[in-house]
Amino acid sequence: MGKIYRYLYILIFLFFLIWMIFLDTHSLKIHNELDQEIDKLETQKKELIFLIQKDERSIQQLKSKDSLEQFARENYGHKKQDETIFYIEFEDSLTTK
Repeated sequence: MGKIYRYLYILIFLFFLIWMIFLDTHSLKIHNELDQEIDKLETQKKELIFLIQKDERSIQQLKSKDSLEQFARENYGHKKQDETIFYIEFEDSLTTK
């Protein structure tokens, strides 16, 4: 009779262990997936913080009128009213046939 209870305890323990590792809502598998997602989100957060800091530096630089005008000229092709702009394009070093 003692062996039966011993095997019963082992069987119940194994069932409990399998349940906790694979089937429960707080299983190790789900915890591992959540940890991976947390790591991915933390990496994304660091990248976004870097972009925000870069944008803040750009905003600080564009607060003066001269730098704002230079930025508009270089990136958006803005010009003064009596001004003509010529765009010079350099040919590629590859020869086209």
